[in-house]
Amino acid sequence: MNRPPKKAEFDKFRRYRETRKARGLRLLRIWVPDTRSAAFRRKAKRQAALLRGAPEEEETLAFIERHMDTTDWIS
Repeated sequence: MNRPPKKAEFDKFRRYRETRKARGLRLLRIWVPDTRSAAFRRKAKRQAALLRGAPEEEETLAFIERHMDTTDWIS
């Protein structure tokens, strides 16, 4: 299989980034927790158990439900 030269690949991605930038977009790269890991699941379950039934949980859920906008949701 013939691969394009490295410079051609670089130019392709440079043009791609320039096109997106011209459309008013910017590249954003961030690190996020790996929700597939067992450690993440354990931590999430522990935190959920700590909040379960707590007044803060009920208050937060009520706030979210009052302020969420579902007008564009498709069911």
